[in-house]
This record gives sequence, structure tokens and C-alpha cells, in this order.
Amino acid sequence: MKYPLIAPSVLAADFANLQREVEMLNDSPADWIHVDVMDGVFVPNISFGLPVCEAIHRHARKPLDVHLMIMQPERYLEAFAKAGAASLTVHLEASPHLHRTLSQIRELGCRAGVALNPHTPVWLLENVLHQLDLVLLMSVNPGFGGQEFIEQTYRKTTELRRMLQSAGSAALIEIDGGVSNQNAGALVEAGATVLVAGSSVFKADSPAEAIGQLKSAGRQPVA
Repeated sequence: MKYPLIAPSVLAADFANLQREVEMLNDSPADWIHVDVMDGVFVPNISFGLPVCEAIHRHARKPLDVHLMIMQPERYLEAFAKAGAASLTVHLEASPHLHRTLSQIRELGCRAGVALNPHTPVWLLENVLHQLDLVLLMSVNPGFGGQEFIEQTYRKTTELRRMLQSAGSAALIEIDGGVSNQNAGALVEAGATVLVAGSSVFKADSPAEAIGQLKSAGRQPVA
């Protein structure tokens, strides 16, 4: 598999034409479709829930990468798996029984992921590395799209890559927030394997072309 994988976030899509947007992603170079679920409690915003995830899945031909920015995510794992999630990512900050939650995700047949907010250190994952299929590093504070990329993400990505390598883990490293052609190459060089992009894709004149450009930028060596 050639990295980076690109996972456009439908949080930035045109909700009035969501089927059309999903069909565009089907025909684009995108690898996954990123679905941000927000509850207005864990993050200061409300996005969408199970019915919208189900609707996206009905039209999607690419895996749904579901990012649960919610409290008590374990209550909804089975429902989101049934709604079509190929991967389920929960926040370490919202999961006091993380080992149990990751086991539940894997039992549901989904890729198991953990997300970390910008201030959360990667070493807190040390005791669950063997259960992880992916780690999502937030490169903005979660809750809203269109925010400015946090520069410390490069160092954090490198630190996480070293930790995964030392543990013999093949977990993917996903970056979410402020990803663009300007930082994609440096993120991949630091260790990122999956790039989430919202505004930089859906606000482009040609979103499909923007996805291809982002993938190319991630494969360019950094000067």
C-alpha cells in the first residue's frame, strides 16, 4: 500500500447535496471517507449521528472512517458498526476503560483507533499499543473545521512513529486538522500514513482534483 491514504472529511461537505458529494468521493482518488461525529458535550459542536452515517454508507463505495468525538463512545459502537463504519476511532480523553472499548471495536469487526487531542501526550497509549489499528492525532482542537494547523504535530507524529516501531506495531498514524498541500509532505516524512482533509478538499473548485494533489504532495520529498 502506498501512503499517504487520503480521508476527506464530510464535515466540510455540502449537506444539502450529500449523496452527490459521496458519489464524487467514490470517483475520486480518496481512499477512505472520514465521518466526524460530535455530541456537543465532548466538543463544543454538534455534527451528525447514526442516520447520516447510514445514509453515507448507502452510497459509499469506500470505507467509512468514523471518528467519535463523543462522551461514552462505548454505548454507540455496535450501532455505528451496523451503520457501516469500517473503522471506529474513540478519544482517549473520553474513554476511561479504553482497553475494554478497543476490544469491543475489534469484536465488531472494525478497525480500532484512538484519537488524541493536541495537548495529550502519545506515551499514554503505551499499554494499549497491541490493540491499535490506527492512532489519530488531532492537529487542531476538535469541534470545528477550518482551523489553523498546530505546528507541534510534526514532533508528536515523529514521537508516535518511534513508539509504534519500538513496539512492533503496524498501526496507521492519521492526522486530522488543517492538513493541506503545504504540510502534507512534512507530515508523511514525520510518520503520518493517513491524512484527513475537509475544507482544503470541499472548498476547492475541483474537490476530486484537490484530493489527487494532496496525495501527490504527501509523496513529495521535503526539501
